[in-house]
Amino acid sequence: MKRTIIVVGTLLLGAGAVVAQQEVAVQQDNLMRSQAKSMYGVILKMTKGEIPYNQKAVDEALTSLEADVAKIAKTFEVNPKQDVVNATYGASQKVWQNKADFDSKIPPVQKAIADVKGKIHNVATLKAAYTSINDRCTDCHETYRVKLK
Repeated sequence: MKRTIIVVGTLLLGAGAVVAQQEVAVQQDNLMRSQAKSMYGVILKMTKGEIPYNQKAVDEALTSLEADVAKIAKTFEVNPKQDVVNATYGASQKVWQNKADFDSKIPPVQKAIADVKGKIHNVATLKAAYTSINDRCTDCHETYRVKLK
């Protein structure tokens, strides 16, 4: 009887750890998706003329992006050691192998956002802002993001 309880308890703890790891991976994925929504769902689409220029939407996207970027280091503190089920992209294990370098990529993105805030007034200035911010995002993605499918 004691062995059965121990086995069941061990299985439950293991299942709980897997669920907790998946929750961490989902939080990381959600943060990146939120940033992508601002960068690609709003800003990039406006620069391409896919949606009309809207100053309020630009300002909201930058504010959201600024808040999300500030959460990266904390959100990626824990290595979930697994990817989100059916995700297209995930975090490379290099994030946790070289966390200091990963974290060093965040301030340049924050600076790029701060440098363009209040200076975007039309599609031309939005394009320049997009390029500036996206180049800093890409600095990290080249090393620390992996394509899963």
